[in-house]
Amino acid sequence: MAKQMRLTCYGRSKSKPEWEAILSGFTFDIFFAELAQELQRFGITLELGEDPGQVIEVNGYGDLLNSIRIASPSDGISNICIGHVIGQSPRLDLQEDIRRAVNRIAFAPETVAPDDENRKVCHNCGCGC
Repeated sequence: MAKQMRLTCYGRSKSKPEWEAILSGFTFDIFFAELAQELQRFGITLELGEDPGQVIEVNGYGDLLNSIRIASPSDGISNICIGHVIGQSPRLDLQEDIRRAVNRIAFAPETVAPDDENRKVCHNCGCGC
């Protein structure tokens, strides 16, 4: 059985237009399709979802990372923010950060701190990290 993963984008308020442009439209569709295709070669299925009912107020880049979630049930990861997975972003490149987080969960989920550990990157987004 193939590993199933899901990337979910929550609703965002007060987000910068340039960040919203990265997370929507043709450019994001191509990025996501390429990422999913890369993982498919390893037997990993990546799905994309949206949950506009969960809204994160974006006051900075960390909040933006917290609005994007990853789930990998076979690894015991139900729905954690990518900020929890990757920590601080070195270049503030959203697509690069999404790719880093997805690949980490895909290939090294054991390296992600447990949900109950306090992390400096979290901004009270409700993810439990």
